[in-house]
Amino acid sequence: MNEQSAVASDPRADRAEQYVLTLSCPDKQGIVHAVSSYLFMTGCNIEDSQQFGDHDTGLFFMRVHFSAEAPVSLDKLRASFAAIGDSFQMDWQLHRADDRMRVVLLVSKFGHCLNDLLFRSRIGALPVEIAAVVSNHTDFAELAASYDVPFHHIPVTRDTKPEAEARLLELVRAENVELVVLARYMQVLSDDLCKQLSGRIINIHHSFLPSFKGARPYHQAHARGVKLIGATAHYVTADLDEGPIIEQEVERVGHGVTPDQLVAVGRDVECRALARAVQWHAEHRILLNGHRTVVFA
Repeated sequence: MNEQSAVASDPRADRAEQYVLTLSCPDKQGIVHAVSSYLFMTGCNIEDSQQFGDHDTGLFFMRVHFSAEAPVSLDKLRASFAAIGDSFQMDWQLHRADDRMRVVLLVSKFGHCLNDLLFRSRIGALPVEIAAVVSNHTDFAELAASYDVPFHHIPVTRDTKPEAEARLLELVRAENVELVVLARYMQVLSDDLCKQLSGRIINIHHSFLPSFKGARPYHQAHARGVKLIGATAHYVTADLDEGPIIEQEVERVGHGVTPDQLVAVGRDVECRALARAVQWHAEHRILLNGHRTVVFA
């Protein structure tokens, strides 16, 4: 096959450039018209559009997936849209839809979420590029290596936490990481780190809080006869486990399940909720709305 035939057979060769625009601003008339008119005037085609007006906060949120038939740079699109953004006091972002977000995964002793995210990334089910796995233990070094992902062991103690977090931040910057995922990372992050990575850290935990705190929460829940197993994926803030919620998942359980079976169900629930949260963030489907989120799933 010659080079010309190879290009012709590649379905990507004739595909227009794909972009995602997200925005939030005070709700007023003319926002949708201004955005759609801009895209029309720049020769772009809207592939999908979602919007939401929050009557409680008076804010408007929008996500537009569009294509550009004629070659145009991302910087040029951003520069030309800036005037519209300013006129409506928009907090907006514009990204290439096909770019894979660079992610670092943090883990401690429980590897189910780590393995799930690594596998989903490998098969293309998540639009991310996992730049590294970081852990305060060495248990999952071989697992990371099996996926050809660099593994970084950063031990953490009460006395070394500032140095450990500085190493993590250095890695994030060196690898151009856009999202940090706490895939069952059992360390409380400092207020300073939470602020530096605000809106860029996602955590997962069981949804028994605050009823069943501390060690062995599933065993505590079993002793109380719970009927729902849940998990919550949320952005990390300085307020422990109180960041804006992205996704929650639940599973009903009967009276005959054992504590170990509850743990197994909980692991599956955690994996599903975290994977969806990571996917939606990587696809620019989440907009912050104060202490809440708007998710255009």
